[in-house]
Amino acid sequence: MEAGPRDTDQDAPDTQHEAGRLSPDGPDELDVTPEVEVELRPARRLRIWQLAPIVMLAAVGSLMFAFPLAFEFGDGGAIVAMLGLLISCCAAGWGMMAARRVGHTWPGLPARGSGERPDWRVIALYVAVCTGLVALAVWRVARLR
Repeated sequence: MEAGPRDTDQDAPDTQHEAGRLSPDGPDELDVTPEVEVELRPARRLRIWQLAPIVMLAAVGSLMFAFPLAFEFGDGGAIVAMLGLLISCCAAGWGMMAARRVGHTWPGLPARGSGERPDWRVIALYVAVCTGLVALAVWRVARLR
């Protein structure tokens, strides 16, 4: 007599075995479900503590730029307006760098690391808009004198 468990299915002559369902190493490769990778980290987003200083700098810079231009505060208005423009541009640059760090891109441009080339027409449009805005700002400040 054996002390361990017996495979009674093998001993029975009338039992049908499913050959190929199990291999000596375990289940066949065809029966295994594919693995799914799940990202455990949360999606990268700009948080309020990242956005608050950018928005505050942009608001202060915009007000410094707009009020001297609108109400012409004497001879120093052009200097204050240019300083406000500089602060606004710094806030915009800071915001763009923070957005890029979390993975955002400009509309029309491919995502970083995708291997796609940006469309030259989109880049030309961005350059034209920025050049136009800077030209208008400089023209307005120069008109204060």
